[in-house]
Order: sequence, then C-alpha cells, then structure tokens
Amino acid sequence: MTQRLKSLMNSSSQLRELLNAVQSLTELQHHFNQVAPAYLSAHCQVLGLRQGTLSIAASNGTLAAKLRQLAPELVTKLQDKGCEVSGIRVKVQVSYAVVKTRPAPRLLSNTAKNQLHALSDNLPESPLKFALEKFSKS
Repeated sequence: MTQRLKSLMNSSSQLRELLNAVQSLTELQHHFNQVAPAYLSAHCQVLGLRQGTLSIAASNGTLAAKLRQLAPELVTKLQDKGCEVSGIRVKVQVSYAVVKTRPAPRLLSNTAKNQLHALSDNLPESPLKFALEKFSKS
C-alpha cells in the first residue's frame, strides 16, 4: 500500500479500524491458504473471526462438508501459526456461474477445401489421405 494511502487511512479512527480489519482478514486468509489443502483453499474465503470462531465461506456443499470434516485439524494448524482460533464455522456461499458462449465454428473456404481435396488425390492410401478427404468434404 502506498504511503499516501496509508496516511489517509490512519488519519481517521474509523478508517484505521477498517484498515486493521482488512489486514487481519488478509492475514487470516493467507494462513488458511497455507494450512488447507489446495483444492479447498482455492474455493474458500475467510469471512471473519469472532470470539475465536473463524467463519469460512465454501463455494459448494461438497467443499463445505470436507471443510467441516477437516476443521479440528485446521484449527490446530492455525493455532500453530499463531492464530487465535478455537473453532471453524462453515457457510456455503454459491456464486453465480458465468455462462460461456461457444465461439462460432470456423469453416473452411471453398478454395481451402479444393486445395485439401487436391492434396488428398496426390497421396497414397493412408489414414492421412482419408482424414484430408473427410475434412475437405465438411
């Protein structure tokens, strides 16, 4: 963070509290990413820490169930890292999937089809010849 932004954030007590909260969450997320398996940490986000209970959002129910199963082990590992965590609370927070549109299929021009067909005519019987013939007809 730049010095000017830090000085702005420290100028007000409310902004200072916000900065501290953000830094705390960032640090907790970093520690969680270190102790959790990669397949979990990639799809989970630390929401907060209240009275020793770490709240984590999982992107689906399966990951949430696995996270609940690993919670005691994760708590121990987080405590070893110096985090004051006594339990883990898991929420399922499904994000909306972005619908991907399929790109339009590329079509060969008639010239390209004719060239491929001419090439296949000059080849001996082989898998390549059959593939070029099929490709030139599509």
